[in-house]
Amino acid sequence: MKFLLSLCTLLITIASSQSQNIKILEKLTNLPVAGAVIFNDSKVTSTTSDIDGVVSLDMFSFEEVIYVEHLLYQTSSLKVSEIVNKTIFLTSKIEGLDEIVISASKFQQNKRDIPQKIISISAKSIAFSNPQTSADVLEGTGNVFIQKSQMGGGSPMIRGLSTNRLLITVDGVRMNNAIFRGGNLQNVISIDPFIIHNTEVTLGAGSVVYGSDALGGVMSFYTQKPQLSSSDSLYFKGNAVARYASANKEKTGHIDVNFGLKKWAFLTSVSFTDFDNLRMGSYGPIDYIRPEYVQTVNGSDVVVPNENPLVQVPTGYDQINFLQKVHYEPRENWTFDLGLYYTTTSDYARYDRLIRYKGDNLRSAVWNYGPQRWFMGNLQVTKLSSNSNLYDKIQATVAYQNFQESRMDRDFNKPDKNIREEAVDALSANLDLEKQLGARTELFYGLEYIYNKVTSTGIEEDVVTGILVPTISRYPNGSDWQSVAAYSSLKFKPNPKFVLQTGIRYNQVIVNADFTENNVYLNLPYSTTKINTGAFTGTAGVNWNPNEMLGLKLNASSAFRAPNIDDIGKVFDSEPGSVVVPNDNLKPEYAYGLEFGVKLNFENSVILDMATYYTFLDHTLVRRDFTLNGDSEIVYDGQLSNVQAIQNAAESRIYGFEVRMLVKVTDALKLKSHYNIIGGKEQDDAGETTPLRHAAPQFGATHLVWQKDKLQLDAFANYNSELSNNQLAPSEQEKGYMYALDANGKPYSPSWYTLNLRTQYQFNAAVSLTASLENITDQRYRPYSSGISAAGRNLIIALKYTL
Repeated sequence: MKFLLSLCTLLITIASSQSQNIKILEKLTNLPVAGAVIFNDSKVTSTTSDIDGVVSLDMFSFEEVIYVEHLLYQTSSLKVSEIVNKTIFLTSKIEGLDEIVISASKFQQNKRDIPQKIISISAKSIAFSNPQTSADVLEGTGNVFIQKSQMGGGSPMIRGLSTNRLLITVDGVRMNNAIFRGGNLQNVISIDPFIIHNTEVTLGAGSVVYGSDALGGVMSFYTQKPQLSSSDSLYFKGNAVARYASANKEKTGHIDVNFGLKKWAFLTSVSFTDFDNLRMGSYGPIDYIRPEYVQTVNGSDVVVPNENPLVQVPTGYDQINFLQKVHYEPRENWTFDLGLYYTTTSDYARYDRLIRYKGDNLRSAVWNYGPQRWFMGNLQVTKLSSNSNLYDKIQATVAYQNFQESRMDRDFNKPDKNIREEAVDALSANLDLEKQLGARTELFYGLEYIYNKVTSTGIEEDVVTGILVPTISRYPNGSDWQSVAAYSSLKFKPNPKFVLQTGIRYNQVIVNADFTENNVYLNLPYSTTKINTGAFTGTAGVNWNPNEMLGLKLNASSAFRAPNIDDIGKVFDSEPGSVVVPNDNLKPEYAYGLEFGVKLNFENSVILDMATYYTFLDHTLVRRDFTLNGDSEIVYDGQLSNVQAIQNAAESRIYGFEVRMLVKVTDALKLKSHYNIIGGKEQDDAGETTPLRHAAPQFGATHLVWQKDKLQLDAFANYNSELSNNQLAPSEQEKGYMYALDANGKPYSPSWYTLNLRTQYQFNAAVSLTASLENITDQRYRPYSSGISAAGRNLIIALKYTL
């Protein structure tokens, strides 16, 4: 009887152990590991952990040896009977050497196989860094320099190129549109950092896969995906975040919920942020302080003293982000994904225009951007396994986007307020395919079509009488921009140590602009213009890893940027006393680049990743003096202004060196550091050479990170070198109001540093607290080319609750 009782107890114990789920967790953080693959010796039986790291082992026997594998963690093996507390802990690999990336070909590839340098940042890293906007997310990659003209902004610079020479994508759809300009852009802040799953920044040209604009790099944002249920019951997960920052009195709330069934899943996300005026640091150049500002009192403009000259008035604004996703998986390897994205800001001041003086008085009473609105509807169909002779994997994407922006400005004690509003309707369709041609060869190819329609209006309002009259618009109303392209890329991997990738793309771009409405004011010698131009671009690169210690990359590429509506048809005041007018005689600009990289890995304890590059930009589109009907000056917004236009009037040479270092001091303690050196010259048609405008100063950061159990600490320093007056581009030298003044009274960009401390504590599976003290020594600094000073000492606290 005792024997039977013991046998029954054993059988019940075994059954119980197998019928209950286990959790896969990261060893140092206790965070769940999603996507871990569990298999036996034969590899016939396998399963995968869900988003919470949960997996059932019912398919394995009690004494069977199982293997737990994940690209970012060391493979673990053990018997089912050896699992303690229903938990398996995985140890992370240093830096995720076998990391998967998507942006290089639109399909998943091993990062080791890509000849270009790609920097990835995960949702976990984003949550720890606690960024206020997605511009701050990019800055956290270590290779992207961020310029800001106002707090509601963030214009990326990569390897000496910026704005419309860089491409932004969201879930595979390009955000760049027909009015992306050469001046600083803030569209990236429309992407909600709370809902980003991962970000990939491709350094260098990406025109073969992404077409026009991808000259200096591609910034790919991938948002969270709805999660299906792994059982017959409903899967539910939700997150709520509350955050406060002291420097701009930020108040942020975020919530997202996921409902998952067997074949259907739904994800909803909402974020709201309210920013007050930004306080700069106490110690630094006095040129940056804000001693006074303009207020309108009883219909009159008056200059009032700033109670606290360290507070930049006005810089506050608020923003709301909404996302709705639907995922449908009718059967294995078939997925349908619908995404709806919407974001809007309040009006916000362009701070760099409000600190300009005209003589002894502030020039502007009002200079605001209206609400920046972005909507996208995106439908993506993916099939990941096929017996077709044409493809193994196929992905079709169609998207509609609507962009809205506006500008409102009025000079001090002047009644006329200029209001200019723009909108772009953007349609796109992409077909991307992958085919395994053999054991060593993969083919990626695809087609793309893009259509943009631009609406632009101009109104002049008399703020005293309320009378509205039409005026010149920023862009030719009703203009359109189209792109048709086909591309192909081949990956050849003769052995695990060597990879060759090459590709080619052909792009045809058609631009139509009608200046009939604006000719009432401009009297152009033409009423319409059309650009119909094509471009071939190509890339070829090798990645050689002869052993575990050494990795070499060599990549050559060409890229192009076709003129858009902003280039050929924009009318705006580029600087005090100058106006940019349309130019119908433009050609594409071409970039030819070469990059060489070396990675040294000393037993996963020390990693050095270095790269050097050179880019030649031909037919560079730049702003230069121009004549309109023989006149070098015209009256614009009531002021006699020098005439300028965008022209193919220069060539540029850009070069640089990047280094990243990671040292594993102990399992818990790591030292990370990165540094960027960028140089460049621009030569005009007359042979005059000047510094490159968007070549950032040398910049870098060093982090000392300690991570153990539920606690993570990061003590780090950010630093920038100086750019003297003669190192500034001529256009920057003319913006004395933005820069500090040297001993000779000339503008320059001083060096700066900040010391910072960041921590995160995971109380339990549901609650975590992230806190940062940034710029501890309260430095007053302004990043190069920025019109607003960065935050002074700043305490940021975020509380996250997960259901």
